[in-house]
Order: sequence, then structure tokens, then C-alpha cells
Amino acid sequence: MNPIEVRDLYFRYPGSEVNILHGLDLSLKKNEILAVAGHSGCGKSTLCHILAGIIPKTIRGRVQGEVTVFGESIFDMQTPRLAETVGIVFQEPDNQLFSPTIEAEVAFGPENLCIKREIIGERIAAMLKMVGMEDYRFDSPNHLSGGQKQLIALASVLSMEPQVLLFDEALSQIDTRGRELIKAVMGRLREAGKSIIMVEHDFENMDLADRILVLKHGRLIPYEGNL
Repeated sequence: MNPIEVRDLYFRYPGSEVNILHGLDLSLKKNEILAVAGHSGCGKSTLCHILAGIIPKTIRGRVQGEVTVFGESIFDMQTPRLAETVGIVFQEPDNQLFSPTIEAEVAFGPENLCIKREIIGERIAAMLKMVGMEDYRFDSPNHLSGGQKQLIALASVLSMEPQVLLFDEALSQIDTRGRELIKAVMGRLREAGKSIIMVEHDFENMDLADRILVLKHGRLIPYEGNL
């Protein structure tokens, strides 16, 4: 059973007569890093938002088609269960970080899932070690570089132990060093059994992907050297 299966997916935003996704199909395999490329405005972030449950739970629109996570319809999953299954890291880390300390930031998700305090403490330590930020546990996120902030945003998502990770252009706003740090963590996550979809427009950031698909005219097609 694949972590994610999408069949004949259509989506349009309220007030629009045009589908931004048009009969899209997608399969994400276990332990795979799948890159999705495409021009700005083609629907890459929209696809991520659907796979994360943000659409239609938070962002409205008309969705048609089938989206399953480990065989279960994503549209039937309650938000807490979905958060423990699929995690998303956004393009701008400042939009995900709001706590006074890094420790509190990483603890926020598990606390809202009512996980026991001792388990939360173990997760904080493990996830900060995973992203190489354990020495910053009691610091403020405001004092970090862009790449470090993205690592903390990732640790915060990982603290809920999702099996699927979505990176929505998460490498686009950080420097070369930050990108390399994030990609190194992605590689470790794949080795740990996670499945990853990375949405990107820069092909230099896709060097660790097992497959590259291009979103064009609302559908995903194999990458053949051009957009």
C-alpha cells in the first residue's frame, strides 16, 4: 500500500470556472523522495495543500477525485490523525514559528495532540538531534538564520511523527548552506522510512530525488529535460 495515491483529481478555487488541477494522478512510494516541478502558478502549492488536508478543511474550493493516505481517504481523516500522518514544511519558516523558544516550538504540536509530557520531552531531544539543532534548544527562533529557522520548522513537524513529509518550496528562501542542511536531513528521513514529496522550481534542489514529475496543464507528467 503506497503512502499516497491520487486518482483523477480536479480542483478549482471559489469563483473560478477553471480547474487548476485537471485529472491529476500521483503515487508516492514508501521511502521515496519525489520531486514535483513546474512554473509559478501551475498548482504545485495547491497540490501540497490538498495532500496536507489544508484544502478543503481550511482553504475552500471544489475538489473532485480520490486522495488516499495509506489507503484511507484524506477527506475523511480528522485533523489530529492527519497531522500525525502527513506533515508539511512551507516556503517561509517565519510563518510556522511563533513560540518564544525552540523547545516550546517543537513541543507545540505534540502538546495539542495531548501526548504525555515525558514522551514530548523525548521527541524534542530526538527531533532537534535529527536536524542538528540540539545545541539551540533553549534559544529564541528569532536569533537564527533562515536555514536554521527552516530546520526548526522541520523539527516541529517531525515531532508529530508523520510518515509522509511535504516540502512546499522549503528550500527557496535560504542560502546554499541552509539548502544543503535541509537536503541532508531529507536523506536521513528517507533512510528512516519516511516518504517525501518536495515541490520545487529549481532543479538544482532536486538532486536527491528518486523521481521528478512536472505539473503541467493540471496534470503530472514525467520530467524529460524541460518544463
